[in-house]
Amino acid sequence: MRTVAFREALNEAIAEEMEKDDRIFLMGEEVGHYDGAYKVSKGLLKRFGERRVIDTPIAEGGFVGVGIGAAMVGLRPIIELMTWNFSFVAADQLINNAAKIRQMSGGQFTLPIVFRGPGGSAHMLAAQHSQSTEALWAHIPGLKVVMPANPKDAKGLLKSAIRDNNPIIFIEGEVLYADQGEIPDGEYSIPLGVAEVKRPGTDITLIAWSKMVKIALATADALAAEGIEAEVVDPRTIRPLDEELLVESVKKTKRCLIIEEGWPFNGVGAEIAYRMGRRCFDDLDAPVERLTGADMPMPYNHHLEQQCIPDVPRAVTAAKKLLYLE
Repeated sequence: MRTVAFREALNEAIAEEMEKDDRIFLMGEEVGHYDGAYKVSKGLLKRFGERRVIDTPIAEGGFVGVGIGAAMVGLRPIIELMTWNFSFVAADQLINNAAKIRQMSGGQFTLPIVFRGPGGSAHMLAAQHSQSTEALWAHIPGLKVVMPANPKDAKGLLKSAIRDNNPIIFIEGEVLYADQGEIPDGEYSIPLGVAEVKRPGTDITLIAWSKMVKIALATADALAAEGIEAEVVDPRTIRPLDEELLVESVKKTKRCLIIEEGWPFNGVGAEIAYRMGRRCFDDLDAPVERLTGADMPMPYNHHLEQQCIPDVPRAVTAAKKLLYLE
């Protein structure tokens, strides 16, 4: 094992897959000469050249469409969006083309393409640059949605995404890029659609993904100090969802708290809560609960921003309520 940053893990995944397959190329704003807005593509232009690491204009609808066309004729593009907040500019390409071409062509076209970049809030980026978009993309049949929480998952899941023959929405938590973590030496990948228990426990299940996994783990630590053992489960892939592992955990602990940064109405957590409530009804000792982001556009002010995002004290309180301790 060795320790790398989240951004370095992503860089390794891209470089290793590009070395193996010359059909893979990276395209997006500032991915080349600037080494990427978050330095994920550092060194790739020098290594692979301008034919395979392509800087684009500020025109998401254009270069997303170019990537879709390239995938249709046999290439395997990785399209970097500087932030998933900008994906709305390319929504028609993503929803009406990328997600549907395989079905509408009767399988004559596959679409091996990865759309990747940072998502969720960072620090004081205000309403238009702080949105969690996974619920929107997971709602669309034909798209797979992947959200790693640490460097090991980032590299392993991105390699699987690049090898997949379907369009992948790969959302990287915007405040995770500098996070350090251990990854295995040598070649490895993590299959899409497989959740992971990040911390075993017996008293309550905490379900979280992307940067909320850090909140869930810190919450579990705080609860453990009071003799409460929380199990933390990370779906890793929002769609397809590893429902079986989630159900197994909730049936074991008999309580479930979902922690998500996104808005509450029609959120990913709402879908998970429905599935856990339906399949674990006879095992639950309390209703499934959700701790979400505030149902409002993100304020710019730092203190107000922090009030809009789930944190450890609020998660601890929510967990204790499920355990009838508060």
